Amino acid sequence: MKKARVIPHTSWAAKSLWSVEDKTMSMLLFALAILGIGDGLIVLANLGSSPWTVLSQGVALQAEVSIGWASFGISCLVMLAWIPLKLRFGLGTILNIIVIAFFLGLTVPEPTALFSQILFGGIGLLLYGLGTALYLTCHQGAGPRDGLMVGLCQCFHLKVGIVRTSLEVSVCVLGYILGGTVGIGAADS
Repeated sequence: MKKARVIPHTSWAAKSLWSVEDKTMSMLLFALAILGIGDGLIVLANLGSSPWTVLSQGVALQAEVSIGWASFGISCLVMLAWIPLKLRFGLGTILNIIVIAFFLGLTVPEPTALFSQILFGGIGLLLYGLGTALYLTCHQGAGPRDGLMVGLCQCFHLKVGIVRTSLEVSVCVLGYILGGTVGIGAADS
């Protein structure tokens, strides 16, 4: 019986973690951009965000930097945790850090009416999901946070659900303590 692929192999999939091909790079940059824009819209909706974005919000408030810079810094720190886990990263991992932070840091006027907040949150969630799906199909390396989760699962022989839940609850609580917004609009990162 043929083993099913978890992530489909698309016509734009990279041949290796570091290959630079026009089709792959175009899709990867597009996917990461809409993922970052989607995450930014979710933040602007002010109804809650993904756990890692709640942490970025809290760090941004405390450090008095933009949420994009906070996300960039957190991603770089998470990448340092990859070293003892002996994880391999790819071009997609590096671009994930840079492109998402850039687009997350872009600002548009924050909606004030509840309908506008719900609209921002809904569109943001759709873009976030689409961006994630397209990004993964490029096969150029996991994002920093997903890579950390996978590395911890492999290193300590733990179930994904336990590691992911532990990580995301921890960073969400820390982000909330630092001033990040937790609410009904929370997305899974």
